[in-house]
Amino acid sequence: MSEVEMAGGAHARQEPTSADAARRQAIRDNARRVLRASGVPELLLRLNRQALKGRGVFEEYDTGVIFKWGSGTTRRHIWVDVLGDAVRFRLREHLRCRAPIPSCDGEYHTFRPETWGDRSLIEQEVRRAYEHPVAEASED
Repeated sequence: MSEVEMAGGAHARQEPTSADAARRQAIRDNARRVLRASGVPELLLRLNRQALKGRGVFEEYDTGVIFKWGSGTTRRHIWVDVLGDAVRFRLREHLRCRAPIPSCDGEYHTFRPETWGDRSLIEQEVRRAYEHPVAEASED
């Protein structure tokens, strides 16, 4: 390690500025707005109540939410992320889908505002994500 790094120079951790805090809050507010407008939170809560009898756990992040259930080797989750005005569902690794809705890049199914306005499409995606969830990597 160089003397500059040891003295807290070039790689020192900086305290967040008010501009950083404001930008982060704007990202959170946008994610909250988009998720509510798309209906994803209600669908995940209903899934937790009806299918999992309340055993699911929600982890909220600045740009989305992870809904987890199971334990040990059966741990599964639905990862929903917001990027701009798009709602994205994280997928297990797979080839790109050919269907026009949702758009697929092999990692996410993405719903733009004109498509997440149709609640039946979001319901189908939540159902698909529940039936084919992303498995968490083992911690071996």
